[in-house]
Amino acid sequence: MKVLLGIAGSDETDAALEETVRRAVEANDDLTVAILEETDHESSPDEVEARARDRLDEADIDATIRRVSGDPGSELVEIAEREGFDRLVIGGGQRSPMGKIQLGSITEFVLLNAQVSVTLVR
Repeated sequence: MKVLLGIAGSDETDAALEETVRRAVEANDDLTVAILEETDHESSPDEVEARARDRLDEADIDATIRRVSGDPGSELVEIAEREGFDRLVIGGGQRSPMGKIQLGSITEFVLLNAQVSVTLVR
């Protein structure tokens, strides 16, 4: 399966990286990691890329890493559709005090607009 993982500098995307790499090892997925540059997170894109490279090296996966600039949600959706990915994986979603899931704007955009299957890792 051809999988596109979109990550930035949040805890949710770290979880998505871990889960996606684990699955890629098991299923022999063709993985591309898209580092989102236009986000407001504590970790810089360089730090996110270094963590991704370390994790991929640990798992001995030959994955492509690329930087994505511009509007993150629409860029991920466009890449996934234009390049024929089977699945788009993103991290996100937290529970509100009332128990409802709260999605960030990028996550919500991808879930509502992607024409490929989307996996949300929380």
